[in-house]
Parts: sequence; C-alpha cells; structure tokens
Amino acid sequence: MIEEINKLAQQQHELAWQAYRAYLPVVEDIEATQTNDTNQISLVLDYMLGFCFDAQMLTLYRRLCRYLYAIHPETAVFYVNAYREMWDEEGNQFGNNKEANR
Repeated sequence: MIEEINKLAQQQHELAWQAYRAYLPVVEDIEATQTNDTNQISLVLDYMLGFCFDAQMLTLYRRLCRYLYAIHPETAVFYVNAYREMWDEEGNQFGNNKEANR
C-alpha cells in the first residue's frame, strides 16, 4: 500500500514537471509579445491551475497573474481567488494570511 502511494506521488510530481516545462515557454511568450488578450491568458491560467499543487507551477501561475493584473486587475483577482479556493484556503501562498507575510 505504501509503495503504491509513493508511486502515485512520484507520478504526480513527474506530471507537474512536464506541465511546468510545457507552460513555461507559453508564459514567456505572453510576456515577450506583451499579449493583452485576456481570453488567451485566462485559458492558460485555467489549464495551469490544476497543477498548482507544485511549487514551480505555482510560481509560474503567480507570475502570469501578476502580468495579467497590469492588464485586467479584476480577472487577475479572479484567478488568485480560484487558486485559493482550490489549493490554499488558508491564504498562505498568495499572502492572505498575516503570518505568511512576515
């Protein structure tokens, strides 16, 4: 049983790494081309959200949220809240918690 759990955890980690490698050039392209298409950015964030259990993907997700915030703050806030609802109800990753800001 423990071996199966370890195997699943390893597969989850590998999948997150593959997703990070796939989305990194997409985010870099959005930034480099200064894309202001909120629909395109939203679609990328929608797909990335499912992998935000991983620290690298979360960093990339936050990076794209910051980029989006400069273009359309309301949409960026929506994605920050979507992350919080799915992965971070305590608010530790996006700074909603006073303890996390110290």
